[in-house]
Amino acid sequence: MKSIILNIRAKYDEMGPGERKIADLLIADPHSILPLSISQFAEKAGCGNATMVRFAKRLGLSGYQDLKLAVAQEISTLSSETDQISPSDTCYAMFTKRLRDIQIALQKTRLVLSPSAMDAAAKKIMGAKRIVIFGLGNSAAVAHDAQHKFLRVGLNASSCSDNHLQAIIASHLDSQCVAIGISHSGQSADIVEALKLARMCGATTICVTNHGKTPITEVADICLFTQSEETQHSILAMSSRIAQLTIFDAIYTYIVANSDSGAVAAIRNTESALKDKKL
Repeated sequence: MKSIILNIRAKYDEMGPGERKIADLLIADPHSILPLSISQFAEKAGCGNATMVRFAKRLGLSGYQDLKLAVAQEISTLSSETDQISPSDTCYAMFTKRLRDIQIALQKTRLVLSPSAMDAAAKKIMGAKRIVIFGLGNSAAVAHDAQHKFLRVGLNASSCSDNHLQAIIASHLDSQCVAIGISHSGQSADIVEALKLARMCGATTICVTNHGKTPITEVADICLFTQSEETQHSILAMSSRIAQLTIFDAIYTYIVANSDSGAVAAIRNTESALKDKKL
């Protein structure tokens, strides 16, 4: 069954102002429609009942109840309810449970990640004079991986996981630079401050964070959202990290596919330089 949220995103540009209010609300919080009547949800979205019906029919549905059912089915499919890990589980059983957590996180990330934001981020990164990626703790590994990918295509990229150096680096950026901040919570004070400094200096700021309005989204020009609820057993935030890594991998792939001959040559030079490192 086609994702109702992806269908909303696909039809978004065709919608009028009232329908877009409904779309924005459902994308941000699909659960919000479930307990409400058509009048209640219309009031919440700031539109009329007729707009609600028109919105549902635009999506190929018969009406409001059909819309609620479609959203409920999608939420059920992507339910975060997973089998609890037990000390009696085998290591392989724990692996399969964690694998399901990761699959759900990637599916949910697909729903909240804006296609236009991804395109904008990739194009800004491609054209930047300098790219810096800030990450602390668990996010440092993701920042380092992004640096590795961008260097392979000949971009001037560096990652930094020292909070003092992050502030220093950010203060020397300009309008030709891109600063990327990675924070699952969106509340890492040092990452937020680094992006704030970078933006004040004129750099384009991009954040990779869990979906929602947090301090980091206030200082980012482009927001790339993941959707992952880490559990008490997932202290290393594996689900969110894999979602973040997948975002950077997609950007890298876009850059490779859309680069000129210089980038292709850079990739070949990289492979040539690494040839003697293998037995």
